[in-house]
Amino acid sequence: MATDRYNKGLETLAKTTGAAGTAVIDRLDKIHPGLGKMVIEFPYGDVMSRPELDLKTRQITNVAALATLGNALPQLKVHVQGALNIGWTETEIKEVIIQVAIYAGFPAMLNAMFAAQEVFDERQKNK
Repeated sequence: MATDRYNKGLETLAKTTGAAGTAVIDRLDKIHPGLGKMVIEFPYGDVMSRPELDLKTRQITNVAALATLGNALPQLKVHVQGALNIGWTETEIKEVIIQVAIYAGFPAMLNAMFAAQEVFDERQKNK
C-alpha cells in the first residue's frame, strides 16, 4: 500500500530525475525488494519534498554534495540529469562543479566534471 510519503516521493522523483531515477529504483528493487521504496520515501518523500527550499535549489545542492564526495559518480550523473530537467543550464552546473575544487580538491572536481560531461554528451546525442 502506497503511503503519502511514497506518493510524494514518487512525484518528486519524476519531476527531477525522470526515467533515470525510475531506472535506479527498478534496479534497487531487483537487488533487494523494498530498497527502492526506501529511496523514494526518505530522500524524495521526506527531504526533497520539503517546502523550505524549492526543488531547483535542492537539485543543485545534490549535484554539489555528490561532486564533493568524489566517489558517487553514478548518483552524480542522475542528479546532473535531474538538474538539467528542472532548469539548470550546463554552464551553471559546470560552475557549481568548479566551486567544489575549493573544498574537495581538484581530483573530485575533475571526476565530477567528466561525469557531468558524459550526461551532457548523452543528452545532446539523444536530442
